[in-house]
Amino acid sequence: MEQRRGNARRARRCWFAIFFSLNGLWSGVFAQLKYSISEEVQGGTFVGNIAKDLGLDKTVLKDRGYRIVAGSTEPLFEVNENDGILYLKKKIDREEACERISPCIINLKTVLENPLEIHYVSVEILDMNDHPPVFPEKEKRLDISESALPGARFQLQAARDPDVGQFTIQQYKLSHNEHFRVEVKDRGEDRKVPFLVLQKQLDREMAGKHRLRLTAVDGGKPALSGHIDIIVDVLDVNDNSPVFTKEVYSATIDENIPIGTVVIEVNATDLDQGANSVIIYSFGNEVDSKLMDIFSIDENTGEIKVTGQIDYEKSKIYEIDIQASDKGQVPLTSFKNVIISVIDVNDNPPEIEVTSFSSLIREDSKIGTTVALISVNDLDSGINGKVICTIKEDVPFSLTPYLQENMYAVVTKSHLDREIISQYYVTISAKDAGDPSFVTEKTMSIAVSDVNDNVPEFLSSPYTFYMTENNSPGAYVFSVKAYDRDDDDNALISYHILRDKSSGHKLTSFLNINSETGDIVALKSFDFETVKTFQFQVVASDSGSPSLSSNVTVNVFILDQNDNAPVILYPVSSNGSAEGVEEIPRNVNAGHLVTKVR
Repeated sequence: MEQRRGNARRARRCWFAIFFSLNGLWSGVFAQLKYSISEEVQGGTFVGNIAKDLGLDKTVLKDRGYRIVAGSTEPLFEVNENDGILYLKKKIDREEACERISPCIINLKTVLENPLEIHYVSVEILDMNDHPPVFPEKEKRLDISESALPGARFQLQAARDPDVGQFTIQQYKLSHNEHFRVEVKDRGEDRKVPFLVLQKQLDREMAGKHRLRLTAVDGGKPALSGHIDIIVDVLDVNDNSPVFTKEVYSATIDENIPIGTVVIEVNATDLDQGANSVIIYSFGNEVDSKLMDIFSIDENTGEIKVTGQIDYEKSKIYEIDIQASDKGQVPLTSFKNVIISVIDVNDNPPEIEVTSFSSLIREDSKIGTTVALISVNDLDSGINGKVICTIKEDVPFSLTPYLQENMYAVVTKSHLDREIISQYYVTISAKDAGDPSFVTEKTMSIAVSDVNDNVPEFLSSPYTFYMTENNSPGAYVFSVKAYDRDDDDNALISYHILRDKSSGHKLTSFLNINSETGDIVALKSFDFETVKTFQFQVVASDSGSPSLSSNVTVNVFILDQNDNAPVILYPVSSNGSAEGVEEIPRNVNAGHLVTKVR
């Protein structure tokens, strides 16, 4: 108890608030208490008398189960349910509990049962100056050139102090010397960064090394401190920068130049001696990484070589920043710009692109009708990129320039006739003017669509047929045939007999023709003794729109058959018999005509 009373002096109560609440289920007094306690005090230290501050009767604390509601972590405080006094359960390190958070507050929730009362208790852990400032290293070496001017600043490593407020680092002190002083820059959040400032120019020949001690001091009473030893090495002055031997470095190369080819060699000199005059060549810091994939530089000789593909179409010129640095302890560097121009090589064939194409064209299209639009392109430049386009075959098409350069129209140059050629294969040839040149070809298939421009033609004109008399009615007697050089419906032929009401063509009514085949049948039997010959016309029409037709004359000759016996017409007796009496003179000479029999 004596120990608890002694430790109680280190804890102090700041304030409390009481809230009254009434609810249909429960009612209670809600209080917000705040205490404070120093870190590093022993476990069991008195923190505050909660029962007294809340005005609670000690006799009811145990009956109502007064307790602290603990979470998943081990509680840092405990409350005596008999007297309501809050004690520290174990020693607390504020830096461990809150790190650099200030103030460091630990919130507790206490409860009384029947009825339920919740009281919130906040305990502030007060910082003690229990940590000295600590530097990351025991010793720090600095290289400072003797040419450094007074006022030059060198950032030093800051010390760290986990304490907060006045107990963190407040100042830095530098051991006495005539060349340096320390300045402190406040970075906020209790961070103070020390800088070593040159007060008097260094002279390596007088003193090549300086030993200093930097001390960090916090604001505790007594104050705690930490230090670091600073060793300054004075470097000899490298006061001559490398000088390039040329004002301008430029080179010209062909694209596709072999990898490993030396493009140019840069050279620089340095008037210093020893390591200060040894020069190393490299690309500038701003050189693109893609450029370093294409070129390399020898750090010793300054030779720039090709290490990647040189493509004129990607880049026509390269500007490379080169730097020459000596090997001084504080290197000096000079810069130069190298310009590499690329000469185009004819390494790209022309490209043909068909931007518009009609694969079907009417045979009656006018001269100059556009069939296709094509564009040509060559990624090369100059004469290597000039392209000449031609049509290889002897076809009724030609190329004409269209709107813009390297764009052409394929147009008809003469009349088309599908009946002669129904499909054309047109090969476009694109040839650049390089040496050697590249040729690209592209073939288009153009079909000629039919137009009804041909009349049906009979195989014979006129037709002459011979048929015997006494033919069978309805039987096939002969046939006509026509053809049409057009296509599809334009070549589909139908036949009919031209019916003329004149007396000379009345026999056509006894004939019939198959409209599809041209076969002709006789509807009656013909008699040679009645009709020996007759003619008629057959018309052949195609199915085009409009329809075209032609006709042919058909001559028909009837052949006689022996179907009639001879008849004596004279002399004839009265009863119709062929007999007669003729009188002749007596004494006629032989050969005298007696009579005629017909």
